[in-house]
Amino acid sequence: MDHPVTANEVKNYETDDISQHESEQQMDKSPSTYTVGCPPRKKFLKEFADGLKETFFADDPLKPYKDQPKSKKFMLGLQFLFPIFEWGRNYNLIKFKGDLIAGLTIASLCIPQDIGYAKLANLEPQHGLYSSFVPPLIYAFMGSSRDIAIGPVAVVSLLLGSLLQDEIDPINNKEEYLRLAFTATFFAGITQALLGFLRLGFLIDFLSHAAIVGFMAGAAITIGLQQLKGFLGIEKFTKQTDIISVMKSVFHPFPHGWNWPTILIGTIFLVFLLVAKYMGKKNRKLFWLPAIAPLISVVLATFFVYIIHAERYGVQIVKHIKKGINPSSLELIYFSGPFLGKGVKIGIIAGIIALTEAVAIGRTFASMKDYQLDGNKEMVALGTMNVVGSMTSCYVATGSFSRSAVNYMSGCQTPVSNLVMSVVVFFTLLLITPLFKYTPNAILSSIIISAVIGLIDYEAAFLIWKVDKFDFIACMGAFLGVIFASVEIGLLIAVFISFAKILLQVTRPRTTILGNLPRTTIYRNIEQYPDANRVPGVLVVRVDSAIYFTNSNYVKERILRWLTDEDEKLKNKNIPQIEFLVVDMSPVTDIDTSGIHALEDLFKSLQKREVKLALANPGPVIMEKLHASEFVELIGNDKIFLTVGDAVMNCSKKSKEDV
Repeated sequence: MDHPVTANEVKNYETDDISQHESEQQMDKSPSTYTVGCPPRKKFLKEFADGLKETFFADDPLKPYKDQPKSKKFMLGLQFLFPIFEWGRNYNLIKFKGDLIAGLTIASLCIPQDIGYAKLANLEPQHGLYSSFVPPLIYAFMGSSRDIAIGPVAVVSLLLGSLLQDEIDPINNKEEYLRLAFTATFFAGITQALLGFLRLGFLIDFLSHAAIVGFMAGAAITIGLQQLKGFLGIEKFTKQTDIISVMKSVFHPFPHGWNWPTILIGTIFLVFLLVAKYMGKKNRKLFWLPAIAPLISVVLATFFVYIIHAERYGVQIVKHIKKGINPSSLELIYFSGPFLGKGVKIGIIAGIIALTEAVAIGRTFASMKDYQLDGNKEMVALGTMNVVGSMTSCYVATGSFSRSAVNYMSGCQTPVSNLVMSVVVFFTLLLITPLFKYTPNAILSSIIISAVIGLIDYEAAFLIWKVDKFDFIACMGAFLGVIFASVEIGLLIAVFISFAKILLQVTRPRTTILGNLPRTTIYRNIEQYPDANRVPGVLVVRVDSAIYFTNSNYVKERILRWLTDEDEKLKNKNIPQIEFLVVDMSPVTDIDTSGIHALEDLFKSLQKREVKLALANPGPVIMEKLHASEFVELIGNDKIFLTVGDAVMNCSKKSKEDV
């Protein structure tokens, strides 16, 4: 794709409306009398401070505090940490009605999901419910998204469970496993909050959208395969997450190791859940159906198992969920000892993945409702809720896409919907957890399978394939890494390929040959505009990137290669060779000393070939550095032009004079 039109090129579009005669007259005129200006050199500290501000404070967060009394500054600071003081002033009964309906709806969805997700993390069911009580309560006061629904999610639960069981056996060392889970949650929260306070949120953008799509799809399939244990009633199952190990565990005990009553229960309710989801998707008025379906399934399946005592026929049930609200777990967190480092490592990984998912969800719904979401503020809120959650028997919570979608469609207005959900979960923990005793594991597996199907975004993958093949490689690399190796390997592949793409783009920037559009002074990529004409004796090349030490040598060699190729073509056609090389510097945003040395080497190489160098439209940063390095004196100030058109006219005129 060609680069956007620069300010210096805008005037050239005016020639499109000029008659051919007037255009030819204009082409005969001498080049513009304007010269490329060099801005006054900034002091190093000023330049460094400006760069720092643009990197970390691009949104100018301190602007509202200027010229304000101390009391106002205090309130603004309070509103930054607790946005509820900002939107709460305009809260009313109409908004509460929407939040109440949304909160009750997502509560009916989260309760069965939380029990199942806790099993993914190899934790007791109550810890899933705990994680939908305290964290949403904190988020309601500190979060800025109106639509995110907070709680455990499938991908993070699987990732956490996978990383934790690599360190400690969750069956034989339950207490140490639980302590490590709380430790990881604590440091996940610390990581998230620090990223927000230090305004380092841009770091999570290094995970490309394509890599996330592949990672999520792979994780969804892995989670679904893991649920075959409960869905088929298999007692002995592998701890590995790769597809080969799981398939061996599934088919090795077939058919005697499968429990057919369990399969019947799971299949019936999975079909019911998928039909409910399909109907809700087809008819927006039935949005409540896929939200309430999991709870209906749990109630019916539990009642059915209780009535016929299906556990006697080998149907595995939840058995016991601890009653009561969250006990303190502060003393269980490792702040020293051999497990501290492991907890920090797992926490950082889980925290960043949870953060990536939450911010992506928040931005999606914010754009749909046309409001701004402060990413750094969100990170602080998510981090704080996980730190508090780790002290109250919760594991890593984040924004859930399925619940957030239901929250949005239910008409939520503010984060109060999370508050309502939290209150419902509170009463569930306090009063009705014993009723889940006869809930079959198969129904929980069905709920999770139906939930994670939505994470497989095949439409996004197809679009990635059409738009960018390298992005598709990143997507498939992450996907295959998750399903054939492990969640951690898939994550590493996603990160590696994302960085590889950045390095490839930085080290191998695009360079293109420009031609003149007929009857204009506009110069564009000849591949994009086949009608563009090459100017005899002049080669116009554009560099579409900043020139740094990582790519400076490549840029120089690529330009020389363009020149060699053009000369060979002209020689074969018995056309005069190239006399002038014009480098369009419009897209070059910056250059370092290596880049300047590359330009000097290019200039010397061109001298040996008896080709003259000219630069067109270098920006202020480029001009400042070219003057500071005395490169301008080397090639001559008269070889730097405002536009490519000026440069070409000047070169053509000199070529005629030489003749």
